[in-house]
Amino acid sequence: MINRDRIYIEDLRVEGIIGIFEWEKETKQEISISYEIDQDNLTAANEDKIEAATDYKSINKAIIAFVENNKFELVETFAEKIAAMVISEHKVNWIKLRVSKPGALRFSKDVGVIIERTAEDYK
Repeated sequence: MINRDRIYIEDLRVEGIIGIFEWEKETKQEISISYEIDQDNLTAANEDKIEAATDYKSINKAIIAFVENNKFELVETFAEKIAAMVISEHKVNWIKLRVSKPGALRFSKDVGVIIERTAEDYK
């Protein structure tokens, strides 16, 4: 079941390798990652204990490590792999993920993808 409550992280900035050009395959670029995940906030609020909440700090650390240890040609693949990792390793039922490469296109502030996935998508 997907909860209506959400946790969000906006504009997590990480250096990583995503790209199709030779220089992109060797040079780290700034990547912006924003996401929302479902959380049972009512239970967390009623218990007022960290154990009842989603540990978004550990999710952020996992995303940063993932970015630092992988290389991809497509931002689409990059986003899909992050979503799968978060759902499978952190017991999240739903994620809305935005991945972008600021300044990757001339005359554009930002370019990227937004995906939504559920645990059902990875069974």
